[in-house]
Amino acid sequence: MSTSPSVPVLDCAGMPCPQPVLQCKQCVDNGSPAAFEVVVDNDAARENVTRYLGTRGYAVRAEARDGRWRLTARHQDAAPAAPGPQDAAPRPDAAPAPAAAGEHKVCVFLPSEFVGSGDDALGAKLMVAFLGTLPELGEELWRLVLVNGAVRMTVPGHPAFEKLSALADAGVSILVCGTCLDFFGLLERKAVGQTTNMLDVVTSLQLATKVVRV
Repeated sequence: MSTSPSVPVLDCAGMPCPQPVLQCKQCVDNGSPAAFEVVVDNDAARENVTRYLGTRGYAVRAEARDGRWRLTARHQDAAPAAPGPQDAAPRPDAAPAPAAAGEHKVCVFLPSEFVGSGDDALGAKLMVAFLGTLPELGEELWRLVLVNGAVRMTVPGHPAFEKLSALADAGVSILVCGTCLDFFGLLERKAVGQTTNMLDVVTSLQLATKVVRV
């Protein structure tokens, strides 16, 4: 961590997921600074850092500079700064809470856009049927985590997109791997779910009372 004349600066450019988020977590846990800056070099890291800091009570202003993003984070308890064009308010709903006694939280982990292996066309049809049947779990259905090829389902026109959107509209949390979206060139095309990072994925699996892997 380097230091500017006024606030700490975390240079996370070039770091793979989830290192930028983990660097921010360490900074907040060790000192809870009223304000600091984070430098990242891709949109996935920008979204992940912004989302994480929102759960810790920070508003984030993003500014593009020479192919990198400079994120200025200011805690909501600190003195307000002048608003910027890309300020992001904190999102306390993004931080999941442990299940209460007697509560069941089912997390569905999807590493593919297909169910099973053998024939992709069949696997795609099975995925549409699977997503369409998940509401039968009722209030126990808490969260879907999409990684690798499963992130393709978040793009309009995909056979499973409407089923996935219906789950989101019903209040099911859907986390979508930002690194995976970036790899497939889909960051700007994702139309459902929240871009996430591996720290959120691991935390979701930890907090769930049951994990279903397809």
